[in-house]
Amino acid sequence: MSEPAGGRMSRALVLKRFGELPRLVERPVPDRPPGHTLIRVRAAQVGHLDLNVVEGRFGILPDLPSVPGTEAAGVVVESDVHPEGLPVRFRGGGAGLKRDGGWAEHTVVRDSAVVPVPEGIDPALACCFFSPAGTAQLAVHSVAAVRPGERVAVTGAAGAVGTLAVQLAARAGAEVVGVVGRESKLPHVPASAKAILASELAESSVDPFDAVIDTVGGPVLTAMLGQVRGGGRVALVGYTAGRDFRADLADFLLADVSLLPVNLIRRGEEVAEDAARLLTELSAGELTLPIERYPAERLAEAAERLRTGEAIGKVALYFDDRASED
Repeated sequence: MSEPAGGRMSRALVLKRFGELPRLVERPVPDRPPGHTLIRVRAAQVGHLDLNVVEGRFGILPDLPSVPGTEAAGVVVESDVHPEGLPVRFRGGGAGLKRDGGWAEHTVVRDSAVVPVPEGIDPALACCFFSPAGTAQLAVHSVAAVRPGERVAVTGAAGAVGTLAVQLAARAGAEVVGVVGRESKLPHVPASAKAILASELAESSVDPFDAVIDTVGGPVLTAMLGQVRGGGRVALVGYTAGRDFRADLADFLLADVSLLPVNLIRRGEEVAEDAARLLTELSAGELTLPIERYPAERLAEAAERLRTGEAIGKVALYFDDRASED
């Protein structure tokens, strides 16, 4: 018998004004309309997309008040299509953008956005893996098309996407250099890459790169373009180092380097099967994805770690004490 929603209270992080962090409040467990699934959230990702929404700096913004959180994982409470108690994750369907998302103990999601996950999968991993795994898969194999023997640089190599991109590029047979901006991040670059500071790259690099997977953008992207051989490729993943990019067009044309965007929103279905396989490998420890975990009450700390670049890998909130231990 499904758990009734009516009359029960549940905690949620509610955004009332763009530019301010949401506040943790108690509210009634939301009712479930037809075509939707009620989920008891165990862990929810805190991503740069989520913070951009909170700050009012994304192209799709919700009506306020709203609950952010574009990706989360938990168990089914009530649904017409998913069995009660089923471990699931969700992303898409407007969650955290056009409707309430996953930063809550209970949330209602479109049935089509709910994806079962294998029993025993860490909820924090389940809610955090898809974006970095799907993005790294696209960047390495579809966009940059890394080949055996190539020399590849990955910027932000201690971050979530960067960590997986390093591992996948090395698996593809490339010689990988992991680039980070802070000395404290060097130990967190996967061992399959040579770790190096961005400030030292120009003087340490002898041979140009065949491909770059840039996860940070801004001035780092400008600098990396000069490190790529003619006919090489740069797969642009993110812009945590800056949203603006400047280049001398004459130099850019002379360099003959392809600058290629990696758009997981548009191409998510393309990598869904690969991402599911990568989740299995992550859960088994064959690949690594670092995740920092915080109780919902410590959202401010989690957000600050992510904004300042101090966080190692992904950041997740948990609404269930068991999720902090998985």
